Amino acid sequence: MNGDLCKYKRIMLKLSGEALMGEQGYGIDPNIQDIIADEIQSLHALGVEIAIVIGGGNIFRGIHGAAKGMERVTADHMGMLATVINSLSLQDALERRNIYTRVISAIEMRAIAEPYIRRRAIRHLEKKRVIIFSAGTGNPFFSTDTAAALRAAEIKAEIIFKATRVDGVYDKDPLVHKDAKKFDVITYLDVIDNNLRVMDVTAVSLCMENNMDIIVFNLNRTGNILKAVKGEGIGTLITNKV
Repeated sequence: MNGDLCKYKRIMLKLSGEALMGEQGYGIDPNIQDIIADEIQSLHALGVEIAIVIGGGNIFRGIHGAAKGMERVTADHMGMLATVINSLSLQDALERRNIYTRVISAIEMRAIAEPYIRRRAIRHLEKKRVIIFSAGTGNPFFSTDTAAALRAAEIKAEIIFKATRVDGVYDKDPLVHKDAKKFDVITYLDVIDNNLRVMDVTAVSLCMENNMDIIVFNLNRTGNILKAVKGEGIGTLITNKV
């Protein structure tokens, strides 16, 4: 292990559920999952302490269910369960690479995941186990972005890495607008004031209050997670320190 190569020693990696489905439109693409697991393995080999939060949008999104008439609390609980499925799948991929991994659930389900206990989670990190936080915060009306911000603050992560389909934060959707402008550095307040929607307002506000920097980068480019942890300046940095 050579942690000296890395700028950050303890990180929170936020993955969207959509990242796991690749081009198939639903569910988990094993090839994409293996690529992500390989990237995480490269960090683990350097001694980085890794916490992960995964969304569930590749299976079910609570807000979409609510938009179609489902009761919001029920829809959000279903979305939380979708994150557990994704977490267990990623755990399997990591453990096939001989990386000890713990799935920690905000909703108690002891047969398949540990309950969230902050000190135990930190101890797992100290023992170089990868931890995957599932079921969001355990409460409806809160996104997995907010769960990532909350857990990152609780475990004293140094930074949040938000893995997306684009290579940073833009003033408008670069997948739709060819003239979209990319920011190399931007403040939390600018993200909120300009409604940039890279993360929900609750998550961004929580990071701002705790001085938790966020780096937004493209997950689909091989090696980007490692580059981000080494501090190579990819993507967009969201920070108070401008």
